[in-house]
Amino acid sequence: MNSHTSGSTGLSYRDAGVDIDAGNELVERIKPAVAGTLRPEVLTGLGGFGALFEIDLARWRQPLLVSGTDGVGTKLMLARQLGRHDTIGIDLVAMCVNDILTSGAEPLFFLDYFATGKLQLDEAQAVIEGIAEGCRQAGCALIGGETAEMPGMYAAGEYDLAGFAVGAVERSELLDGGRIEAGHRILGLASSGPHSNGYSLIRKVIEHSAADLEARIEGPSGATVDLGSALLAPTRIYVKPVLNLLRQGGIDGLAHITGGGLTENIVRVIPDGLGIDIDPRAWPRPPVFKWLQENGSIDDHEMLRTFNCGIGMVMLTAAAESRRILAAARQLGMDCFDIGEVVTRDNGARVRYVQQ
Repeated sequence: MNSHTSGSTGLSYRDAGVDIDAGNELVERIKPAVAGTLRPEVLTGLGGFGALFEIDLARWRQPLLVSGTDGVGTKLMLARQLGRHDTIGIDLVAMCVNDILTSGAEPLFFLDYFATGKLQLDEAQAVIEGIAEGCRQAGCALIGGETAEMPGMYAAGEYDLAGFAVGAVERSELLDGGRIEAGHRILGLASSGPHSNGYSLIRKVIEHSAADLEARIEGPSGATVDLGSALLAPTRIYVKPVLNLLRQGGIDGLAHITGGGLTENIVRVIPDGLGIDIDPRAWPRPPVFKWLQENGSIDDHEMLRTFNCGIGMVMLTAAAESRRILAAARQLGMDCFDIGEVVTRDNGARVRYVQQ
């Protein structure tokens, strides 16, 4: 055992850069936001070693659990640059719950991982309250998480995020693409902006063009917004309206338009031997994408395989169902567009952009 002479002071965890008291205070600060996300199935509160969630067997007959994990990539760097930390948590939830939604799953609970060099309480609180808001929008419980303070691992002011979601779907209602055939229509749901993909290129465009992030550009509603806000707009969470549409029937596949854009994500959910024809004129491209293309001199091919270009989620439906579903989506307040068709394609590129 080491001994110290009278009056000497040994090293503490705080001396090493980790403040346990700050971590405890953060937990207390975020409890109200977390409590607002809880579902009846949650059996534990914050602070335990594990979180408990009871599957309601009176509701689910043959439940399949669907899980997903993701981060928000280098969009975090833009959030730090702008000093805006209240919406990046919504992005984190959205990237996970929108993914598991494509199986037809209802998100049940969510966990987050927040890592930083030195915990800044106000900043961390804003981030986690954003995560709670994303969970509220998705109808899932923020059931737990981890805050890791790691001095030396991250530079001053840096933090990183990861998220993990679990949902459930009845086995009989699982969307696996098996019902998709040639002739199915592709219905696109509008995005809120670039969502959380392509930000390495976005930051390159900002640097290349010496952009003023306070400059005004046209926003989605027609009113002007500052460029920084347009680029930082949180990822749209499609869970509640799409679950509503799924209950109405007729949707045979869903694709979350993330990295790879429309070019690479839709074909992930359709059977072999099929391809897609998409009409890029079928929906209005939001002004923020026009700004990126013009200021980065980005060609159309690169735009469509990097960004969502205004379509954040795609529904695949039989032609006979497409008009009904299109109208139902619009009644739920979503901008929805018929953007193309599933076709037979055995050879060549599975995706073709056409002007119909």
